[in-house]
Amino acid sequence: MPSQAQLLPSAPDTAGAATVAALAPDSLGRRTPRGTVDGFISAVAEENYARASRFLKMDSTASAEDAAAHAMALQRLLDKSGKLMPLSWISDQADGLTGDNLGAELDRVGTATISGESFELMLEKSAAPDGSPIWLFSSQTVKRVPLNVDEVVEAPMADKLMPQALLDNKWGGVPIGHWLLMLVLVALSYLLALLIIHVIKWALRIAWHKASTEPTVGIIRAFALPIRIYLAVWIFVVSSQAIGVSIVVRQSFSDMTIIIGLVAFLLLLWRLVDTLTIFGEKRLTRRGNMAGISAVLFLRRGLKFALIAFGIIAALGTFGVDVTTGIAALGIGGLALALGAQKTIENFVGSVTLIADQPIRVGDFCKVGDTVGTVEQIGMRSTRIRTLNRTIVTIPNGEFSSNNIENYAHRDRFWFHPVFGLRYETTPDQIRYLLVELRAILYAHPKVDPNPARVRFTELGAHSLNLEVFAYVHASDFNEFLEVQEDLLLRMMDVVEASGSGFAFPSQTLYIAQDQGLPADKAKEAEQQVQHWREKGEMQLPNFDYDHIQNLRNTIVYPPNGAETTTP
Repeated sequence: MPSQAQLLPSAPDTAGAATVAALAPDSLGRRTPRGTVDGFISAVAEENYARASRFLKMDSTASAEDAAAHAMALQRLLDKSGKLMPLSWISDQADGLTGDNLGAELDRVGTATISGESFELMLEKSAAPDGSPIWLFSSQTVKRVPLNVDEVVEAPMADKLMPQALLDNKWGGVPIGHWLLMLVLVALSYLLALLIIHVIKWALRIAWHKASTEPTVGIIRAFALPIRIYLAVWIFVVSSQAIGVSIVVRQSFSDMTIIIGLVAFLLLLWRLVDTLTIFGEKRLTRRGNMAGISAVLFLRRGLKFALIAFGIIAALGTFGVDVTTGIAALGIGGLALALGAQKTIENFVGSVTLIADQPIRVGDFCKVGDTVGTVEQIGMRSTRIRTLNRTIVTIPNGEFSSNNIENYAHRDRFWFHPVFGLRYETTPDQIRYLLVELRAILYAHPKVDPNPARVRFTELGAHSLNLEVFAYVHASDFNEFLEVQEDLLLRMMDVVEASGSGFAFPSQTLYIAQDQGLPADKAKEAEQQVQHWREKGEMQLPNFDYDHIQNLRNTIVYPPNGAETTTP
């Protein structure tokens, strides 16, 4: 019974073909195991058993009649209870198949059964009179085949059921009935496979609830036809052997069954590619990911092209065509194409990277290199960004994916980070007052995250005393952040004014008589407040007490009284 692997072709033995070409030709084509099997089948098909006997390794004492009788017996045994490998599986090398653990002189080409006992049909490499190698059915195989095979092995079922008229009339050395029977078996095998697959699909729908949902139903549908074809081929091969169809007819159909098995396998891959990509395309459509859809369509076309190329090469190899030159040409052509389309491939890989990693999506506000704007489209070749100037910048995806990408759309908080430059007339106590009051605003504001929220006296600048504010603002978008920032800045300006200090200018100040200077009363009030904190032990420097922070939380009314509220 053949395994599933027996329905798929093996790679052609091109190295062996070169070896054979270097040898002197043999008139019977026995330089390789494949040539020996093919020559034997051709001889018995013509009922030329004298020529067929030349493919057997006989004792030197055997007569020509005895050798012809052995050739006829081997054919009858193969008709009734034997099988040969398809020609495409048999080695086409002068040295035979290596790595099969049979040694360099033997090759396995089939099996036969006598009285319930199976044995392997072997070819043996011998030396011709001129010293060149020839392959023959081994002497051990010939000895295992009885001359009275018709008496030892029961007549095949095909001969028993067939009308005598179909047995008497022959075509290609084989009764016409055997050829007709093979056609009948083709139809019956397909119908039986169709019934089996139908029953399996029905059982799956009954026993498995997911069998009626996507994508499972699509995958089942993709498998149904290829498996039906493959199963039909398997039933055909097994049944033709079981009922004893002539080995000549079976070998004529053997390569065709290999091709059909290959087609079923490629059809399965083709339908799976369609099913999975269509399912992915639907999901991407629901998400509005047009770039992903483009990538899926491109990938589908590429995979289908690869399947077609593989199928053609495998089919040619099955029929014995040397495809090495063609593969080399495809490789060189593919290399030239890859070099010529280097930028295109780079952009495609970049688009795949953008789709897989998703650092940005359509509608995201981001910065790519020096470009800031909103992503409007992610295509197969390029990405389009609408800048703040309302212009469109098109960036190739290869360049896009290699740039630093800063995506503002995914931030969870906004950074509030002003630096206040105070005039140098500001006293230390005024600074202490500002440090406390400004930080209190941060802790009290409901839109400011208290951890971290800090105000620090950081620098004696060239023109100012610098206070650095560091906090994060909770906002749903940038517009809301600007509202909160505006509110914080206004409140902090009020505190600076209340402290009696002021903001410095980044320039030299020339005092004239009309300058009234800083208000002394407010400076005194700030100093008194700091002194009060110091006496009470409530100076919240260098850090605020935890209890004081909790008391301040959300005590600021926001939006301010009288301000219009906005809905994000």
